[in-house]
Amino acid sequence: MTEQRSSRAGSGQGESRPAGGPGPRPGGPGPGGPGGVLMEGQKSKNTKAVLLRLWGYLRRRSGLLIGIILLVIASSAIDLLGPYLMGRAIDEYIGKGNLAGLARMLLLMVAAYAAASLLVWLQSYLAIGLSMQVVRDLREDLFSRMQRLPLRYFDAHSHGDTMSRLTNDVDNVSNTLSTSLSQLVSSLFTLVGVIVVIFSMNVPLALVSLIVMPLTVVMTRIIAKRTRRGFRENQRTLGELNGIIEESVSGERTIQAFGREEKTIEQFSAVNNELRRVALRARIPASFMGPVMNMINNLGLTIVAASGGYLAVRGMASVGTVAAFVNYAGRLGRPLNQIASLFTSIQSALAGAERVFELMDELPESDASNARALPHVKGKVVFDNVCFGYEPNVPVLKSVSLSAEPGQLVALVGPTGAGKTTIANLLTRFYDIDAGAITIDDQDVRTLKKDDLRRKLGLVLQDNFLFTGSVMENIRYGRREASDDEVVAAAVLANADSFIQRLPHGYQTPLTERGSNLSQGQRQLMAIARAVLADPDILILDEATSNVDTRTEKHLQEALLRLMRGRTSFVIAHRLSTIRDADQVLVINDGQIIERGTHTSLLADRGFYYNLYRSQFKGQRMPETEAVASSA
Repeated sequence: MTEQRSSRAGSGQGESRPAGGPGPRPGGPGPGGPGGVLMEGQKSKNTKAVLLRLWGYLRRRSGLLIGIILLVIASSAIDLLGPYLMGRAIDEYIGKGNLAGLARMLLLMVAAYAAASLLVWLQSYLAIGLSMQVVRDLREDLFSRMQRLPLRYFDAHSHGDTMSRLTNDVDNVSNTLSTSLSQLVSSLFTLVGVIVVIFSMNVPLALVSLIVMPLTVVMTRIIAKRTRRGFRENQRTLGELNGIIEESVSGERTIQAFGREEKTIEQFSAVNNELRRVALRARIPASFMGPVMNMINNLGLTIVAASGGYLAVRGMASVGTVAAFVNYAGRLGRPLNQIASLFTSIQSALAGAERVFELMDELPESDASNARALPHVKGKVVFDNVCFGYEPNVPVLKSVSLSAEPGQLVALVGPTGAGKTTIANLLTRFYDIDAGAITIDDQDVRTLKKDDLRRKLGLVLQDNFLFTGSVMENIRYGRREASDDEVVAAAVLANADSFIQRLPHGYQTPLTERGSNLSQGQRQLMAIARAVLADPDILILDEATSNVDTRTEKHLQEALLRLMRGRTSFVIAHRLSTIRDADQVLVINDGQIIERGTHTSLLADRGFYYNLYRSQFKGQRMPETEAVASSA
């Protein structure tokens, strides 16, 4: 048999499930460790862990990083020559009236500053390239992890918040690396270089210059402590706001249909105002960093100038040395000011990186260590006393047992929220059971590789997802290596070829997001064509013919009959008239199978199924065959 694939889909509607929304999933925070969910009192620990993980990404580009560091060292060293040359010019040329020597010294200073500027441009160029590569790796790793997360994660987290981590949070890291990395490294090297130079020139003045350093460290720690939580809150609220935007764009038709525009605006405004509040709480203290550093720097300059003047008057230092020291004192404050100006973006980037690594640390779907491939499937499916709940202590299925023989058609019916779709989710292992066992051909599905299992299953849902792309590409999603002729053949079997041929560009017609330029029935036919192409061994149809008109339903039924022929099939249906020919009808209510039999036998029993069936013909005459069966 050709390689098979199934369309994956989210869990069903109307059943008990975790509430969506930003924040940790039910049951507590996610896994700890570097980049894990942050708890109060772990700020410095997690900041260090985030920096170490970012360093891991930087280390992959060690060649570029070494080049940037060498350029920073060279440019910082050349830049530090300026004050030294100025001191020499004052002492050796200006004081002695040596204009020729002064001209040579000025030319040397111009050359030094020009060389320093060129090196700074080169290091900025390399830093941008480095940051783009790091962010590309970071975004690829994050997206790859998202593709491997279980559906439980997406049920418990806002889609907008998840998208915000992949876009806004990664962009914060990108912007900081591209604009701040070289500046930060340069500032640190300049700071160290200035300290070394001033101590080599005059130790007393050097000690005076460093008097304000402890004050700088203390103020930085105080401001950082006040802003770190604010920036994390800012990123979390931004994710919540993105969630509202994503939901309103997807549901705009429903919003307008129910006249909820004003309420949606109010909801957006409330979260937007909350974002403004937390942003102010984070950024206002951070904005103090620059003025505070300027004040401390000016205080240091004043102390150095006064001390240098005193030493010069007492003959303990030359005028040139004092002038150079004042210049160096200014340069001692400049890297501190630069670091202060980068403070806000660095804090924001760290908050974004924490959220990115938090998502990366979510446990992915995994197979058991001894998981094995699933060979050719005959199609025998057994549920043996299966229990399951989406949340702890909230059971959805209660000791469910059923058996489907190869090639049988099994119908699952019952009221909304009874647990029908949950049975499909467990068979596909989108979720794993809490107790009992599910076997396919006498093999426990928990011992099978998930990807291999899902390739043997075909899933057609009530609301199938179509991707942006052509009709051909969407049908081929069922089996990526299929030829164009195979795609067309699948569409013919699914009764989809006739409407596709009438589209403006046939099979090459581009579809908008979610296939919104097709009717509901057309989308369903395309989903069936996708399943036909996948050629699954076991088929699951979840309300595949609901929400379509009678004529379209006829086309869908014909296509589904072709698709189900020779395959074990599970059909979840509210329209009970569509499952008259099922080999088994399982009636599910409150997570339990309360009746089982054929359509005819269950009507004759006049139980739950009989009342459910009659309710669909309320005010209408019941079909004669069913009326006869029920009166037998």
